[in-house]
Amino acid sequence: MHIAMVAARYFPMIGGIETHIYEVGRRMVANGHRVTILTTDPSGALPQEEYSEGMLVKRVLAWPKGRDYYLAPRIYREISRTDADIIHFQGYNTLVAPIGLVAAAQRRIPFVLTFHSGGHSSPLRNAIRGLQQRALAPLVGRAEHLIGVSQFEVDLFSQRMRVGRDRFTVVPNGAALPAVSGAPPIRDPNLILSIGRLERYKGHQRVLEAFPDLLRQLPDARLMIIGSGPYEAALRKMTGKLHLEDRVTITSIPSSERERLTDVLMRAGLVVLLSDYEAHPVAIMEALSLRRRVLVTDTSGLRELADKGLCHRIPMAATPRAIANAIAAELANDDDIPQLELPDWDGCARQLVGVYEQVLSRAGTPGAQRRAIAMPSIEARPVG
Repeated sequence: MHIAMVAARYFPMIGGIETHIYEVGRRMVANGHRVTILTTDPSGALPQEEYSEGMLVKRVLAWPKGRDYYLAPRIYREISRTDADIIHFQGYNTLVAPIGLVAAAQRRIPFVLTFHSGGHSSPLRNAIRGLQQRALAPLVGRAEHLIGVSQFEVDLFSQRMRVGRDRFTVVPNGAALPAVSGAPPIRDPNLILSIGRLERYKGHQRVLEAFPDLLRQLPDARLMIIGSGPYEAALRKMTGKLHLEDRVTITSIPSSERERLTDVLMRAGLVVLLSDYEAHPVAIMEALSLRRRVLVTDTSGLRELADKGLCHRIPMAATPRAIANAIAAELANDDDIPQLELPDWDGCARQLVGVYEQVLSRAGTPGAQRRAIAMPSIEARPVG
């Protein structure tokens, strides 16, 4: 089967969708499928075509540079010329999706869409999100199948786009990290990680605002903010204003150095994500896979994780003092962290291939005649 995955961003850009595509795509290749990733490059500095883990990555220019609209007219031409059996649109909230959906519909190529919804730091963009979803609904409705990474996402988009729940499948993100780079790191009970793209809606500033209160309880506490993005300057300014320069580190880890992420996560006493909105965050799944304690806000898909007992939560409106108290309580908890039953990328890839096979079977296309076999495991080596 030739599977084309279309997304606004892919490695070396860092994020949940990028990781999702990498993990499931390479597993599909290992199972004998052909995978093409069609994505954009606003910088114009990346290779237009390259192979990565057996996947063909094709990049087209996007405008405007430095913004997240990703207007990429060549997406239409590339889809019009593809010989893919099925197209999987990964993400809906940029201009890549509507251009690609139109091209796929006109070519009559079967396509599915995973929403991978997220928040946004712009009040205006958040205000028009509902209008954007309603405008996309007719195109989305032409998909052969729709996929949510959480039940929360399925419920949300089924209602907002007026699509029956029987058209959806829940395929949660998995978690897989490479082994530590050396000897297993020693856990530091004073180290707190806040992981995610440096956007205001991700809530890193909430942890910073709570840190003076936390230091009054735990004088040795330290915070590492891991990510990159447009909010970095504001976070650094806030760090200086609160006189936390010796307690706070802001850094990023390239997609090519994921062993470093394993090392840092293994050292952490607590991982926090105090975001306004998450569907099913890969960063949190990775932390949970390493049996780290996790604290999140009681909202969106994060609430779903807390309801399953995978992490603890605090109200969205929690004050800095309440956040500090919650962090201190988590760090003071000496109970053993159980081995959790988590979704993995092997299962995610198997589910997606199953969806593709069903779609192609209904469409009567040649790809449906290829026998689906068990997905081989290519999980990372056990950690420590």
